Amino acid sequence: MTNSLKQIARMLIVVGIFISCNAVMASDEGKITVEERAKAIKWMKDSHAETLAALKGLSEEQLKFKAAPEKWSILEVAEHIMMAEGLLFAAMNQALAAKPNPDWEAKTKGKTEFLESVMVGRKGKASAPESIVPSGKLSAKEVVAKLKEARAKTLKFTEETQLPLKAHTSEHPFPVFNTLNAYQWLVYIPLHNFRHNKQIEEVKANPNFPKK
Repeated sequence: MTNSLKQIARMLIVVGIFISCNAVMASDEGKITVEERAKAIKWMKDSHAETLAALKGLSEEQLKFKAAPEKWSILEVAEHIMMAEGLLFAAMNQALAAKPNPDWEAKTKGKTEFLESVMVGRKGKASAPESIVPSGKLSAKEVVAKLKEARAKTLKFTEETQLPLKAHTSEHPFPVFNTLNAYQWLVYIPLHNFRHNKQIEEVKANPNFPKK
C-alpha cells in the first residue's frame, strides 16, 4: 500500500470513529441519567409504600370519615391517587408520541425540582379534573388492588425504559407548569402521590376522626 493510500485509510478510520461517536451522542440525547432513574424509582416505591401503610388496619368508618361533606375521605383520596396515576401515565405517553422538542432543555429546565417543591410541599390549590374525581363506590380491597396494579406498571416502565424521555414534551393545562418533558410527567406520578399522602394524614389528625 502506498503512503497516499495509507493516509486515505487513516482518514477514513478517523472519520468513521467521529461518525460513530456522534451517532452515540445523538442516541443518548434526552435520555435520563442513572441518578434520575434511581430518584424516580425511589419516589415510586416510597410514595406507594406510604399510601399502603396509611390505609392498613383502618376500619370502614375510619376509611370513609369526612371532615366536612365536601371533603374527601381517606378511601376517596386513595382512589384519586390511583386514578391520577393512569391520567399522568397517559400524559407521559402523549409527550412521547410527539416529535422531539429541539428546545427541550430550555423549556423544561428546573421543572423537575419545581414539581417536587409544589407537589410535596402542597403549594397552591387546584380542583381535580372530573375524570379523576373519586366515585367513593370502590371498596378498600378494590382500591388497594388497583393502586398496586397501576404502580407495578409504572415502576416497570421506569426501571426498563431506554427512551429519550427528556427530549419529548407536552403542555400542562396549568400555566404555572407550562411545558413538561416525559420524564417530568413520569415523576409527577409519585410526587402527586406524596402530596395526597399528606392529605390522608390531615384527615387522620382531625379531632373528630373515629378512634376505631
